[in-house]
Amino acid sequence: MKEKSHHLSLSERSAYRSLEDVVGCKWSAAVVGALHRGVSRPGKLERYIPGISTKILNERLRRLLEYGLATRKDHSAAALHVEYRLTKTGAKLAKVIEQLHALQEEHATARGSGERE
Repeated sequence: MKEKSHHLSLSERSAYRSLEDVVGCKWSAAVVGALHRGVSRPGKLERYIPGISTKILNERLRRLLEYGLATRKDHSAAALHVEYRLTKTGAKLAKVIEQLHALQEEHATARGSGERE
């Protein structure tokens, strides 16, 4: 059996930093969740996520693209528009975020009823 290290390795710290870079912003989980629910156009995303600014939305979308969690497709039809979709890895992240959300709700309910662990 491999002995546990008493510290994070450089590569582990780097991986955590990358994760924090993607989901550390309070808006990232909302953007990933909206994309996971099929909201794919920037204007619709902005309306779907109350309080997010165009600047922050564009920043978050750019970050998701950089990390390979989303794709961007430009449609050159009569009405030019852009659509974003989650990649397979992005969809996996969305499922993890949903699990964290469910855990948070479960915890809030337990705290509200006075339950202790």
